[in-house]
Amino acid sequence: MQLPAKPPGNMETHKPASSHPTLNGQKTAKSARDSFSAYNSKYLTVPQNRTSLHSSRINGAFEAPSCMESFSSSIINNYLDGTRGGAVDKASPSGMHFRDSKRKVDYVLAYHYRNRLARHPPGAGSPEPTRGSASSALVLNGGMGKGRAELPRLDDGRRAPREWPGLEVIELGPLDALEEEKRLQREEYERNLVEAGLEIEKDPENKSQGLSFVRIHAPWQVLSREAELLKIKMPTKKMYEITEEGGILKKLNEIWCKVTEPLQPQVPQQENTNMKSLSYPFSREKIYLYNIKDKDTFFDNATRSRIVREILKRTSTKARNSMGIGTLIANNVYDAAYPLHDGEYEGQNDDMNERKLLYREWARYGVFYKFQPIDLIRKYFGEKIGLYFAWLGLYTEFLIPSSVVGIIVFLYGCITIESDIPSKEMCDQRNAFTMCPLCDKFCDYWNLSSACATARASHLFDNPATVFFSIFMALWATMFLEQWKRLQMRLSYFWDLTGLEEEEEHPRPEYETKLLQKKLKNKNIRTENSNENEKEKLTWSDRMPGYAANFGLILFMIMLTFSAVFGVIVYRITTAAALSFSTNETTRSNVRVTVTATAVIINLVVILILDEIYGAVAKWLTEIEVPKTEKTFEERLILKAFLLKFVNSYAPIFYVAFFKGRFVGRPGHYVYVFDGYRMEECAPGGCLMELCIQLSIIMLGKQLIQNNLFEIGIPKLKKLFRKLKDERTEPKEMDTNQSKDPQQWDLDYILEPFTGLTPEYMEMIIQFGFVTLFVASFPLAPLFALLNNIIEVRLDAKKFVTELRRPDTVRAKDIGIWYNILSGIGKLSVIINAFVIAVTSDFIPRLMYQYAYSQNGTMHGFINHTLSYFNVSHLKAGTQPENSPFAQDVLFCRFKDYREPPWSQNQYEFSKQYWAVLSARLAFVILFQNLVMFLSVLVDWMIPDIPKGISEQIKKEKSVLVDFFLKEEHEKLKLIESFIARDKQRRKSGTKGERIRAASFCQFNRSQKSSFASFSSQHTEV
Repeated sequence: MQLPAKPPGNMETHKPASSHPTLNGQKTAKSARDSFSAYNSKYLTVPQNRTSLHSSRINGAFEAPSCMESFSSSIINNYLDGTRGGAVDKASPSGMHFRDSKRKVDYVLAYHYRNRLARHPPGAGSPEPTRGSASSALVLNGGMGKGRAELPRLDDGRRAPREWPGLEVIELGPLDALEEEKRLQREEYERNLVEAGLEIEKDPENKSQGLSFVRIHAPWQVLSREAELLKIKMPTKKMYEITEEGGILKKLNEIWCKVTEPLQPQVPQQENTNMKSLSYPFSREKIYLYNIKDKDTFFDNATRSRIVREILKRTSTKARNSMGIGTLIANNVYDAAYPLHDGEYEGQNDDMNERKLLYREWARYGVFYKFQPIDLIRKYFGEKIGLYFAWLGLYTEFLIPSSVVGIIVFLYGCITIESDIPSKEMCDQRNAFTMCPLCDKFCDYWNLSSACATARASHLFDNPATVFFSIFMALWATMFLEQWKRLQMRLSYFWDLTGLEEEEEHPRPEYETKLLQKKLKNKNIRTENSNENEKEKLTWSDRMPGYAANFGLILFMIMLTFSAVFGVIVYRITTAAALSFSTNETTRSNVRVTVTATAVIINLVVILILDEIYGAVAKWLTEIEVPKTEKTFEERLILKAFLLKFVNSYAPIFYVAFFKGRFVGRPGHYVYVFDGYRMEECAPGGCLMELCIQLSIIMLGKQLIQNNLFEIGIPKLKKLFRKLKDERTEPKEMDTNQSKDPQQWDLDYILEPFTGLTPEYMEMIIQFGFVTLFVASFPLAPLFALLNNIIEVRLDAKKFVTELRRPDTVRAKDIGIWYNILSGIGKLSVIINAFVIAVTSDFIPRLMYQYAYSQNGTMHGFINHTLSYFNVSHLKAGTQPENSPFAQDVLFCRFKDYREPPWSQNQYEFSKQYWAVLSARLAFVILFQNLVMFLSVLVDWMIPDIPKGISEQIKKEKSVLVDFFLKEEHEKLKLIESFIARDKQRRKSGTKGERIRAASFCQFNRSQKSSFASFSSQHTEV
């Protein structure tokens, strides 16, 4: 394509320096380059090979409005120009470059198009798009209500008649008009991208409708400019040594490295791990500081895509005042915008790329035993995702010691079960504790020894070792958070995140739309005295409807969760009563087990369903708040989703732990939910065993179904649905321009879009709550969490590498609000475990009996001590057991509570033992909480947040950076001084020549002119 002789309009075309019109200018430029060749080779401010703009880019930037129709097919496409009539060049073999196989594809925009402006020539087999310039077709916006379109004008300004030869008038329906508007927006946006310096390539739209891609390449000038604006730290030429700690720690570290060598992933490592490259924010003025061997590879793929993404986000269009690519995707102008993966992750070819390396060494279940290649993850996916996997890896490692201790506690319960005196007394049939009926009329008196199995099983989890384990887990949570802070600081140092400033975020498209609506609303009512320059923003009054909806709906959702829990309680009560009517002896004997198991499964199903609903509701509530930035949106979404899912997941467990069996009443004075249906009681062995069953089934069910099956199944179903949808909407037409093999942008488009790390963090945070909050009732929780996480790490890895589009790299120095949530759960776990031990378990009653009421200091007689007497003649009329064979023999029945006997003056009132035990329970809660909090603070104080070695290295890096700068500036100054000295030497030699030639007085004027000319030419060279 030839450059235009004169650009249209008043725009100025930037020409390369070599096309200067005068010969003197060329000589001057050449002499200047020769004089400063040494200086430029080292202290180059801008790239030496500064090529002129591509001809198609110039045309795209300065094309007149009349040429807008042919813009998308010939102007922007800076490689396919001239190929409209012939065959298109073959696609790049790697699928990662433009069709010239030189320029790298840094980003891809995808959109669906539909060509309705088509003429059908007589006898044509298939329609061919003939969208051309405005001189061949006139578009009437018939469906938009904008009146008559203006006809083209003649040269003298008159309107063209309607019978203009060759003019075709095409009526557009509403859908076609919308499609045309989207096309114009795309053309304007892509033209603005070209003006911003990006180079783009488009496929021709050669079907009536289909999917098309816009491939974007950022040249060096754009990359260097944006890297300086974004203050991206890049490695300099300077390397410095990392000092390691000596002594026993160094030897232990060496031994650990040798032991774990088979567990290390086989990924490329730095040759000398003791050396680190000094990094500094990129600056074009100090480009000589950086180790630039190849401009094409100096910025890696992740950095290049990040730079392009920033340009895409801030490039706007006038149509609908859209601000950036986010608004265009929200308005369906584009379908997707994503960076490319580094090629295929599996295949027969031997070409190794980072994606394939991650798949082989990280994203397969066969390498579950290996450590994660965190540095490679960070390089490929960015710091934010790298920090998530580093956190998940540390959390999984910390679950190993807690699992071991939990197994020991469980085994201690198994070993001591035979020597447990209370369970022996309960199982001894000679004691013959006749218990009061469990329901009215249809339930008979029963013997306590029938609950022997429950009592023995509860000892596995309700023993003195669980108290120790609760303290251990509280300290474990503190140590985990402290160790994470240290690891986070270490990663920040090696990933050059120290001193990372908060980047200015672009407003979200929804915020911009809301702000635009406000501006249009206030435009007519604005007074003349109002400040036009005042920057408009959304105030609290604009967001008040959203806040009110948030408050009301969150409250409603929490009440819905409580209603679901209450519904399950009613199910348990009614089912237990119904099964008690059964004539089958086996059914009646297994009522409690049947009711408990089915109720927990119902709870699990309700939790899974409400979890999905709450996730969608939390997102919608956050959207109607209209947060300004993505960070604010993410934080508010996390808080809402966590609150709703926390209540949903733990409400049934809280009920069993702290409320079940507390409001039952007593025989003769029971509390009824409905007419004839009592509140449910705890099992004879206490509610701790039921709490353990509830916790284990909900935890394991959520992990197995939600965290694994849903994560595997739902993305595959979405992918299949999207594929079927695309196949159904796209007509079966031959595309001669498509290569046989799908390109990388085609393969990546099929993948699921990345929606953020919130779901990944959320499931792990909920699991962290299961591990810490109620660990006193289920010591095996860390073990099941560990087994799940070993699979979860590889599952998430496989999802990121094989099933998701490549996410945009985001720099982050911490995990954000998730750390505060973890810290809050850790502190809450101390309080909850204190109440579980004190209130739910029998630890305090046993302790009180052994040291306060036992005659011989043993546990003999404990069961009899905890059971109160009730005179069966005091039962209300109509509640006595019907057809009971024991009715004539039973005078007193027993029930579990501390109450006065019927022969006492204050019969059935709470006894002194009840108040003593209650006081001991409260005292234990206060003592346990303060002790564990003190130990946690002590651990926090003893472990510094920043490792000593890292803090020293950060100080050393600063001093090395200053020394490096001073040295480079000194060398630069010496080089400049040498040029000045050379210039003075030339001047001196020139002056001496003048004195020799001035011997003749008559030639003085001529010599003077010659000297001046010589001086000026030398000055020009310098």
